[in-house]
Amino acid sequence: MTAIDTTELTKRYGNTLAVDDLTLSIPEGVVYGFLGPNGAGKTTTMRMLTGLTRPTSGTGSVAGISITDRDGLRTHIGYLPEEPPLYDHATAYEQLEYAAGLRDLPAEATRERIDRLLDELDLTADANTRIAEYSKGMRQKTAYIQAILHEPDVVFLDEPTSGLDPRAARTLREMITDLANAGTTVFLSTHILPVVEEIADTVGILYDGELVAEGSPADLERRAETGETRSLEDAFLELTTDERDTAGESDSEASAANTANQRVVEENTDG
Repeated sequence: MTAIDTTELTKRYGNTLAVDDLTLSIPEGVVYGFLGPNGAGKTTTMRMLTGLTRPTSGTGSVAGISITDRDGLRTHIGYLPEEPPLYDHATAYEQLEYAAGLRDLPAEATRERIDRLLDELDLTADANTRIAEYSKGMRQKTAYIQAILHEPDVVFLDEPTSGLDPRAARTLREMITDLANAGTTVFLSTHILPVVEEIADTVGILYDGELVAEGSPADLERRAETGETRSLEDAFLELTTDERDTAGESDSEASAANTANQRVVEENTDG
């Protein structure tokens, strides 16, 4: 079964093309690593897939629900944005109980799940402390629990390990893997490439709004052509480098007059 499906999904903001004809087919129960440099269109893509932003054109569905059906999506998806929506005046426990109430989750079973997840992420001792006093890592843990509390079919995670210490980051990676093993599809956006190498089944690389490569981490590593140590980082840098930046200087022997004329043209068009 396909968990996330898009066809030529496109988003424009005025004259700016943020996402360009994005076509995805992501099966259930996998971790899909979504990579790209800043400004590539990753956040816009996630907002479209979660129903928060309407596409300019193209179609998409998540868990069989159209991405334009925001109400229909909410029971099937979880979303951890880079800036989590938390109430500073609430405690973690109050925040999570409030989120559960909005989703009409069964009280007793939900309390047990909250207790277990708080314990797994080493938050139990601070569960009754106001979120305003939390570190970034503690806020991130709380927001992650909030995103998966209702056991969604698909969960979208934007930089989930941001602010976490190494031990907590390892625990979260293990929890993400466990989610996928249990059948949840995880759409993971991060700049931390070793995380993707470790837990992603498939990686998609977005550049200037276009999907420029897709495959397993090993497949993409094999595409790396530079450096003695081939890694996902090599592949990422290769695939997200504009050809104009790496073009050879085959015209270096051109006459000085032609070179000067070419520079004038470039300066005029760049302006």
